[in-house]
Amino acid sequence: MIDELQVGVITQTHGIRGEVKVFPTTDDVNRFKKLKEVILDSGKERLILNIEGVKFFKQFVILKFKGYDSINDIEKYKNAKLLVTREKAVKLKKDEYFIADLIGMKVVTENGAAFGTLKDVLETGANDVYIVETDDAKEVLIPAIKECILKIDMDAAVMTIHLMDGLL
Repeated sequence: MIDELQVGVITQTHGIRGEVKVFPTTDDVNRFKKLKEVILDSGKERLILNIEGVKFFKQFVILKFKGYDSINDIEKYKNAKLLVTREKAVKLKKDEYFIADLIGMKVVTENGAAFGTLKDVLETGANDVYIVETDDAKEVLIPAIKECILKIDMDAAVMTIHLMDGLL
C-alpha cells in the first residue's frame, strides 16, 4: 500500500499573484477547503506547501500557497502532482477503496482460478469499471458492481470476481 495519495495536478498558473489552477484527481473537490498542506512532487523536487487560499473555477480548484506570491515563484511547478499522506486522506466508507490501492491487485474467479491483474479503473457516471489484464494479455472490462465483484481482500491484494454472461 502506498503512503501518499494524489489529490490533484497543477495545470497552469492563475493570475500573477502566485495562484495555480489545479485539476482535482479526488472524488470530493470540497476536500481542498479542509486541507492545510499538500506535498508537491514535480519529479525533480518534493516540497511541503501550506495552503493559504482555495477557490473553485469550473472543474478546477484555484490554490494559493503561503510564501509563493508571484507568477514567477510558482510557474516552474506546472504539471506537478499534489499529494497528501494517507493519514490526511478522506475517510472511506464500507466497500470503498482508493484506486491506487486496487491497481496491481491479483484477480481470481469465484472458483479460485487465476484470471489476471487489475491494471486501471475507469470512472464512469453509473459505476466504476475495472480494466483487468488477463494472463494471456487480453483486456477485460469488469463493472464494479456487487454482482461482479464478490470480494476484495486488501491484505492479500486479491479481488474475487463473478464473470457474468457477456463479459468475455
